Amino acid sequence: MAAIPTPPIVKVAAISGSLNKGSFNRGLIRAAIEISKSINGLEIEYVDISPLPLLNTDLEVNGTYPPAVEAFRQKILAADCFLFASPEYNFSVTGPLKNAIDWASRPPNLWADKAGAIVSAGGSFGGGRSQYHLRQIGVFVDIHFINKPELFVQAFHPPAKFDSVGNLIDDSTREKLKEILLSLYAFSLRLQGKSTQRV
Repeated sequence: MAAIPTPPIVKVAAISGSLNKGSFNRGLIRAAIEISKSINGLEIEYVDISPLPLLNTDLEVNGTYPPAVEAFRQKILAADCFLFASPEYNFSVTGPLKNAIDWASRPPNLWADKAGAIVSAGGSFGGGRSQYHLRQIGVFVDIHFINKPELFVQAFHPPAKFDSVGNLIDDSTREKLKEILLSLYAFSLRLQGKSTQRV
């Protein structure tokens, strides 16, 4: 009897643009980690960007970075692809998220030629403007974002999507989030030249 092939492992670095532990966007990351346990081959790790100092090239000494930056860069280097939960602040991405992207883009650029996906939660547009700005940033740092499906969660419109501490409770949104994770998994393997056959 032939052995069942083991699906390729894809390691995802998940980053929230909000530093608030109870934020809806952090809730999307937590839900993605839970959902990933039902997807063979997909491993998601939350990467905290709150310890990062503001980007300042004076902090770069002889090609080295501050410890918090070095640790963050190693997480990005080890990842096969990225999941961003990007809240919308003033029609754009958050300062902490842009800061994190800039730190990991310092030579050598660690984002380059890897797949990415974006989700967001917010008001009437569900954080959509931040997603489009993040895609523009991705062009320069060479992240290849999946185009579809998309997820813009209107967090303040009934029915309730999140509970009082920011956990995702809406089944329909969870299904859409799973579709995004499956797409990210497949696209990451395509970029690596690996088979997308699943078991």
